[in-house]
Amino acid sequence: MTSKGQGLSRMKAFMAAATVVFALLVVVAGPAAASDTLEAEGIVDKARITLINFMDDSNYSWFHNQLKNARGVLIFPQMLKGGFFLGGSGGTGVLLVKDEKTGEWSYPAFYTMGSISFGLQFGGEAAEVVMLVMTKKGVDSLYSSSVKLGGDTSISIGPVGAGAKGEVITDIISFAKSKGLYAGLNLEGSILTVRDGLNEGYYGKDVRPVEIIVFKKASNKKADELRSSLAKAAR
Repeated sequence: MTSKGQGLSRMKAFMAAATVVFALLVVVAGPAAASDTLEAEGIVDKARITLINFMDDSNYSWFHNQLKNARGVLIFPQMLKGGFFLGGSGGTGVLLVKDEKTGEWSYPAFYTMGSISFGLQFGGEAAEVVMLVMTKKGVDSLYSSSVKLGGDTSISIGPVGAGAKGEVITDIISFAKSKGLYAGLNLEGSILTVRDGLNEGYYGKDVRPVEIIVFKKASNKKADELRSSLAKAAR
């Protein structure tokens, strides 16, 4: 075989190998994307249930009254011991922000929250967490790839109990329940990180929270029930 023929043969072999590698990447990437999509859909559905759980509990009357004044809401349906890293706790949730002009709630952006500090505070193995984002500064900080609560963004535990009163001046106000009961989790020092994979899986394209919330470049009708429930609760 001539050197030219050998070169063509090597080229064909290379192209064949490249085709196989590409096919394998497609096969591997497919289930991963599908997994992200299913996980994201499940989180949105559970977030709606968590919101309803808080709204149905009279011990969270202060939360009920202040929800209408919130600029944004973070909902974490399940914070688990060891759910973020060894020795800590964490979970995945969503952020929705209210449009100042229309009053409509945005489509959800996905985040993970984790911390070592609040792991030992759980009364049970899991907790539901809802946070009211009260200031523009608080909302804007969440458009970063990650943010440390209690750093540039202040956070406090909200008043709980039937007839609870008081004024809380802070960027973010947190509420937590464990096994249906009040859980006074101090979330200061926790890290919120954008879940790019879930955002892409849910919306079918690579989008950042600011693109979802501010520029409205993505939507998913499967989140409409959550948005509707939040709008009703925040009236």
